[in-house]
Amino acid sequence: MSELLVAHTADLGAAVLRQVRALLSDVFEGDLSEHDWEHALGGVHAVLWEGGELVAHASVVQRRLVHQGRAWRAGYVEAVGVRADRRRRGHGGAVMAPLERVIREAYEVGALGAADEAIPFYRARGWSCWRGPLSALTPSGTTPTPEEAGGVFVLPVSAPLDLDGELTCDWRDGDVW
Repeated sequence: MSELLVAHTADLGAAVLRQVRALLSDVFEGDLSEHDWEHALGGVHAVLWEGGELVAHASVVQRRLVHQGRAWRAGYVEAVGVRADRRRRGHGGAVMAPLERVIREAYEVGALGAADEAIPFYRARGWSCWRGPLSALTPSGTTPTPEEAGGVFVLPVSAPLDLDGELTCDWRDGDVW
């Protein structure tokens, strides 16, 4: 039997956060930096247990994306991961669905940076690949991020998006997208 918890970081508690971090460290094969972990905090989490074992996680945090001369309120999806032995069973969709509802109800646009192997998953859920130039607002000014081309996806809500236009994310330490 599966149990899904949807809660803000503040309501998860230290024990659950430790479990989530351990899961993500396993899912990303030790490639979860302190910055990656920090990016996943401060928003709404979807955490899935199956038979009492933590099997999947995703979170959505608020960010600002600049597009067409305006800073849009974005729900940015972070730290999506499913335990390797539980993949292809709908667990990814189970944690994404409530976060997509949060995005549709609370934000003007959803966004995320997708790993290559996850692109078909996000496309199937209605996310669109950003085709235009990408950049980040850094401490030294707007900096192009062409290395992210093909990996940034958006979920339109109320923001009128031109997928071929420029999209700029706010600054944060570590991976900006």
